[in-house]
Amino acid sequence: MNIRSLPSNFRGQLRPGVKIRWRGPLTCNSCSIRSPSRAAFSSFPRALEKPYYTTSPIFYVNAAPHVGHLYTMVLTDILKRWQVLQGKQAILCTGTDEHGMKIQQAAAKANIPPKEFCDLTSQRFLDLAERAGLSYDHFVRTSDEDHKEAVQYFWYMLKTRGYIYESKHQGWYCVSDETYYPETMIEKRLDPQTGKTFMASQETGKEVEWSSESNYHFRLSAFKDRLLEFYKENPEFLVPTTRMNDVVQSVSAGLEDLSISRPVERLSWGIRVPDDPSQTIYVWLDALVSYITKAGYPWAPGKQSAGGWPADVHVIGKDIVRFHCIYWPAFLLALDIPPPKQILAHAHWTLGNQKMAKSTGNVVNPLFAIDRFGIDVMRYYLAHDGGIKNDSDYGNNLIVERYKKGLQGGLGNLVSRITRPKIWSVRKSVEAARDGTLRRGAKYTKQHAAMLSDLARLANGKMEQLDPGAALQLIMDAVYDTNKYLQNCAPWALAKTQDIRPRRSGVEDGGETVRRSPWLVARSEEVKEANQIADDIVEKHAEPHDLNQDRIERTVFHCAEAIRIVGILLQPYMPTKAAQLLDMMGVDESRRTFDYARLDADYTYGMPKSAPGRHDYDSLFPPLSVEK
Repeated sequence: MNIRSLPSNFRGQLRPGVKIRWRGPLTCNSCSIRSPSRAAFSSFPRALEKPYYTTSPIFYVNAAPHVGHLYTMVLTDILKRWQVLQGKQAILCTGTDEHGMKIQQAAAKANIPPKEFCDLTSQRFLDLAERAGLSYDHFVRTSDEDHKEAVQYFWYMLKTRGYIYESKHQGWYCVSDETYYPETMIEKRLDPQTGKTFMASQETGKEVEWSSESNYHFRLSAFKDRLLEFYKENPEFLVPTTRMNDVVQSVSAGLEDLSISRPVERLSWGIRVPDDPSQTIYVWLDALVSYITKAGYPWAPGKQSAGGWPADVHVIGKDIVRFHCIYWPAFLLALDIPPPKQILAHAHWTLGNQKMAKSTGNVVNPLFAIDRFGIDVMRYYLAHDGGIKNDSDYGNNLIVERYKKGLQGGLGNLVSRITRPKIWSVRKSVEAARDGTLRRGAKYTKQHAAMLSDLARLANGKMEQLDPGAALQLIMDAVYDTNKYLQNCAPWALAKTQDIRPRRSGVEDGGETVRRSPWLVARSEEVKEANQIADDIVEKHAEPHDLNQDRIERTVFHCAEAIRIVGILLQPYMPTKAAQLLDMMGVDESRRTFDYARLDADYTYGMPKSAPGRHDYDSLFPPLSVEK
């Protein structure tokens, strides 16, 4: 079926004056799905599987992006990269929502045409995606021609199935939220700045105005039972659970039919209703369809999953839950299209404990933050401190604190302590482990080995719960534990004394002997202190016939393994710094996948591909140049 087989009244009134480019049959896009330009597919058999499909919101372009948008991008990218780390085919879709009354008003205020306004602002989001290291495969713009075609076809199918009807509508409309609110969701509020009262949405606090007009409606009320059944069958559809409960409660209370068009004399900037050019399609119907536009909608029979649909996860902010978790699945169920598998609705970033919002100007410019701290540091901070359930307050001092503790003092310090000393060799320690000459009976070593063996599995469990922040904290706990392990084992003390030998004359303890050379006893207080450390090590960790060199190599190897495994798991979070770390450890590019993120999985590394540096300023995480 192609455009010629559609009803004549539909064909003739699609978009007057606009040439509609339907590419072939009913599901034309499926034959021209672009292979994701940035995704690496591991093998031919995997190409037959449904790709993992994740999306960020389609960002509204009425103003420049702020750091909250960067947070959403980072979460989406981490989820996508985690799948690639596991060797899976993955697709990430992001983009910009460019229609609606707010855009029309913003363009008029700027005294430029809406399309030109959108071109300028959309480019800012694209620039941010590039600067953020977003591994996106699609950047959709709702002003794109293929998206307009998909939206009009989606509308046509809804109307064909009887879910769209025309009626006069009156109610409270919020320009800022681009939506009508029922009477039960409206309240009177006081503006503290002016002292005037106004009617506002209980949900967002934005002002609403009474509106009366004729437009088209979607029979949302008919989907109460189907939605509740869907939620029951998919209890983890929305994460976190508290927001899922709110959605279920809202739908259970009943649904009103949804106004899905606006008169063109009121809203001219948008996609026209296919068979009625006097009406413009509601921006939230338009924008949501973008997720399936880039998945190849409309699809040829049997080709629906080729572009990744159903989406594995939509990543959104908590303020747009209703649109994504009630309206969107209802639209899809109406056409027997499976809804997305999951939706992650994260909390907001606040500034001075006030929500960041473009409308109030209470925002942080993400490009300035990237220029100051670097993108890997920003990705780390946002993922580590960003909230899923609860809001998080943003602050430069908090970034500096997180950098010093986790990156500079934690991971960077560990890497320097293992790679810089000349009194041992990482490569020789790895070879000793490969040859099976290292004993692991000591208590601390057993505990550390167990932690490293389980780290990837535990982190993956948090990822499956759509909690990248919790996974990152597990990974960083491994860094802190390894620093403690290294401090307890103190291989530098063993290297200084070189005096532990099995069963020789002297004081025996646990089957071993500590023998101090006479010249060492006479040395400085530093050597005496080192001898005391050696005594403590023997007392706590003695193993029969365990040579001093074995202990050094065992400790260095376990610390090197921790660095290697952590480096692999940090790649989705800090792609550039993780790559630099793995280069310092000499890990081959082919051995940086999830399968290698376990103890004893790789014995080929240890010869650095890049110098670990000799000073603080050339280390993995040098001191911040500006700490304000």
